[in-house]
Amino acid sequence: MSTPTSEPDARYRYVVVAALAFAYMLNFVDRQLLSILVEPVKQDLGLSDTQIGMLTGLMFALFYTFFGIPVALIADRGNRTRLIAAACGIWSVFTALSGFATGFISLALARIGVGIGEAGCSPPSYSIIADYFPAHKRGRALALYVLGVPAGSFVGAVAGAAIAQAYGWRTAFVVIGAAGLLFAPLLLLIVREPVRGRFDADMATSATEKAAPSLTAALAYFWRSPVFILTALACGLTSFCSFGILNWTPAFLTRVQGMSLGQISGYFGVIVAGSMVLAAWIGAVIADKAGARNPIWYTLLPGLGMVMVLPFLFGFTMVDSWQLSLVLLVPPITLTSTYLVPALALLQNRTPAQYRATVSSILLFILNLIGLGCGPLFVGMVSDRLTPVYGNMALAMALQWLTPFIILAFLCQAGAAWMIRRQKQG
Repeated sequence: MSTPTSEPDARYRYVVVAALAFAYMLNFVDRQLLSILVEPVKQDLGLSDTQIGMLTGLMFALFYTFFGIPVALIADRGNRTRLIAAACGIWSVFTALSGFATGFISLALARIGVGIGEAGCSPPSYSIIADYFPAHKRGRALALYVLGVPAGSFVGAVAGAAIAQAYGWRTAFVVIGAAGLLFAPLLLLIVREPVRGRFDADMATSATEKAAPSLTAALAYFWRSPVFILTALACGLTSFCSFGILNWTPAFLTRVQGMSLGQISGYFGVIVAGSMVLAAWIGAVIADKAGARNPIWYTLLPGLGMVMVLPFLFGFTMVDSWQLSLVLLVPPITLTSTYLVPALALLQNRTPAQYRATVSSILLFILNLIGLGCGPLFVGMVSDRLTPVYGNMALAMALQWLTPFIILAFLCQAGAAWMIRRQKQG
């Protein structure tokens, strides 16, 4: 039998991360596909920007976040691999059903189903990864897992837009949903359930600590930490800006800059995927190098990156060519995506094994309720409000209105760094 650090296990654990990252890629494709196809869906179903903002954000995020915590409690008590496979099947079915929507209500119901299914992906995956990798290698492993986001953005933009252009947006939803249904059973064959807390013998010694946690205990553990609270708020505000930009950029490039779905497929996906890969690499460096030397960098460096977003955000929305817009889009996408790996590493390294999935779900609850739930909706509502005066340029101005939230995200990250420094000195 191999030990946790033996070479065969060391190779296999990267197979595990790759399989979980592929599931996360499918998760993000299904989540992002509607944003890629905003214009044809909006025209076919007669929707407003506010309704689109609700469908890409709030309607999905409410159920994604609220189901995330009970699902994480199940993950902290039961078989995490089976849970992820079942979740993949659920979100894939509802993605396919999105292709049969006839209006706002039916599409909203399908998006709710996607959100419920996707709630079962990331918290159990974080917990599994933490049980396959020791603390000093978790940042790298989490960064590899987070590559599912750029991969999902790329596949959603390239495959989704290409299928929609050739066969219509409804077919794109059906095909992407079918791909997830095919992968779900394969996950059970690839990923073996690891021993819970295998690298954390020093973190839980008493019978009470080793017992299956209650939600009350996990919440109490989270809310007793000012660092966790400030980090979660910072993540929420950062994702507010990130999802606001990411979910509305395809519509901006189509509506304002005149790009076609074919051009979106050929260029936007590459730009977003490349930016997010760069963000994951930067996040891993922060987590495993800078943060390992001094934990204040877990939060302060991503916060400083947010300040650097501002000039590029205004440039991206104000230039008069889609080519230049895409170039100026790289820093905002990169810098608003860097925060996640350091935040996850900070929580995983400071949380006992029996709380990890639930504590991660609390972070995701706050992150997605603020960010995914409200960011796209905010941009859509501002765009609708400004359209009578500014026409198509209202969407560009709505994206610029993200500025105060960028500043607030920086202040929360700086506050978390200050609290970490105080704890070290204390």
